[in-house]
Amino acid sequence: MRVLAVTNNPQGASFRQRVGVYVEILRNLGITCEVAQLPRDIGARWQLFRRSSQYDGVFLHKKKLGAFDAMCLRRHARRIIYNYDDAIMYNEKSPAKPGWLRSIAFTRTVKLADMVLVGSSYLADFARPHNSNVQVLPIGLDTREYRPEESTNRDGKIRLVWIGSRSTLKYLRQMEGVLEEIGRRHKDVVLRIVCEEFLDLKNLVVEKRQWSVRTRAEDLATSDVGLAPLPDDPFTRGKCSFKVLEYSASRLPVVASPIGTNAYYVREGLTGFLCRHPQQWVDRINQLVLDPSLRTAMGRAGVDRAKEFDVQVIGHRLADLIRGCLEVRPASSGAQE
Repeated sequence: MRVLAVTNNPQGASFRQRVGVYVEILRNLGITCEVAQLPRDIGARWQLFRRSSQYDGVFLHKKKLGAFDAMCLRRHARRIIYNYDDAIMYNEKSPAKPGWLRSIAFTRTVKLADMVLVGSSYLADFARPHNSNVQVLPIGLDTREYRPEESTNRDGKIRLVWIGSRSTLKYLRQMEGVLEEIGRRHKDVVLRIVCEEFLDLKNLVVEKRQWSVRTRAEDLATSDVGLAPLPDDPFTRGKCSFKVLEYSASRLPVVASPIGTNAYYVREGLTGFLCRHPQQWVDRINQLVLDPSLRTAMGRAGVDRAKEFDVQVIGHRLADLIRGCLEVRPASSGAQE
């Protein structure tokens, strides 16, 4: 079985986590996946869509299609699987309501698909009015890439850690009041930021670590508590919480906002804590700082939780969904007219 995976950015984190990490697993299960970047030139796009007829199906990642692209792809592709893991119907910078152009393109793309794969039930709710075959597939991670050993710190410091990108650093900035309070209470606490950009605090020492595939596992393994703050708005409710799984796979207790899939991945009181208000954040971080045995117990439980979302587990589920969509043509299309 051959699948053409089409994306705007094959190097992006979203594609890597939702498609790229499964390419080898799918190949071993009999599904060959060829990746193609969507060209900007309209003629090149037409040629790519025309070539899609040579495959059993197209795996369209996140891209919302214009009318011409949708018509060409639907005309040539045998089957279309549409996959997204963000609230792409909203603009992250102004998430109060969907823009009408975004909504039209999103609805058009969902309707033409034979199956829609999403990362959460929240995201599924946007597609279900327009497609009868919507499946929730949680994000997965390769737990082998992480080091779930006990912390090897020898300097007596307790490290809070946040990992992310420059586009999401703003969510950590919104926690500055909480972090400053922790710094005032505990002189042995350090904030480690693993990112391309950083922030500074007055009362809390900040360790700045450049994110890289090579060093991120070490940076997490030598930390003590993972932080995953998110504001509550229509866009962030679609977040699929990869960093929470990274923390858990690294044997870290997690303190997170109950937004997006955070509330699904974090088992309250077992693998971490969910906090809505600043004082809850202060109290829960303070509790973990003061109680090393609690950090250890939550970290161990987190490792077991992360294994439930290992790429081998999620990859087999993905393979089953792909086969189910591409092997059997239903009496009527999964898309609703």
